[in-house]
Amino acid sequence: MGRPRFDPRQQQRGFQIRVNHRIRVPEVLVIDSNGERLGVLPTHEALRKAQEQSLDLVEVNPKAEPPVCKILDFGKYKYEEKKKAGEAKRKQTVVDVKEIKLRPKTDDHDLAFKIRAACRFIEAGHKVKFTVRFRGREITHPEKAQEQLTECIHGTEAISNVETRVMMEARTMTVMVAPKPAIMQKVAQLKAQREKERQLAEKEGRELPPDPSSVSSVGLDDDDDDDDDDDDDDDDEGDEAEGGGGADDGEKSPKA
Repeated sequence: MGRPRFDPRQQQRGFQIRVNHRIRVPEVLVIDSNGERLGVLPTHEALRKAQEQSLDLVEVNPKAEPPVCKILDFGKYKYEEKKKAGEAKRKQTVVDVKEIKLRPKTDDHDLAFKIRAACRFIEAGHKVKFTVRFRGREITHPEKAQEQLTECIHGTEAISNVETRVMMEARTMTVMVAPKPAIMQKVAQLKAQREKERQLAEKEGRELPPDPSSVSSVGLDDDDDDDDDDDDDDDDEGDEAEGGGGADDGEKSPKA
């Protein structure tokens, strides 16, 4: 027997709450808007009671026997469910991976700046991936990248653990560090405190307090360095062609 053809019209949809006339079972257990049980009623009778109150008949437990339906305002019900889902999402501890990009030519000052930025990420509960990108003949000297990544590991070892060892990926060398359990516990406590402050501010109608753990990653990529690296590579090629003796980085030869 041949394999049935795929019909996109038959794609499965997610669970949908049945409301009013979409409830097809003959009888349901009804709970009124005040939370009182009205007992098992024919579905059309339960729907009539809901319409008399200008409310909806909502199936809240379709797996029960008979299904449980509640008389309520469906629009308000959806809003409350969405609000609960949002609160549950805020309480979750999400660990993001922040990438900090380096080059073999990154100097000590920039490297120290990026290590401090990585520490801020880790203290905020994020993992950090250090990536050293190679261009041209730089890949023939991986020891420089190895030294940089080792320095990054040492610079963050007080608050992080190495999750993945130093490895080569195409023309990049990477290492991943993750916050220590004590840091994650501190982040969870801070998040719970912020949630209480947010709820209190929302209740009192005040402006919500800012999120102190939000850390911007702007300026951590070597995009500016990449623009300069093309010129540096050209200078290196020119220096080799002349047998070395080129000017230091950042110096420009005077125009004739």
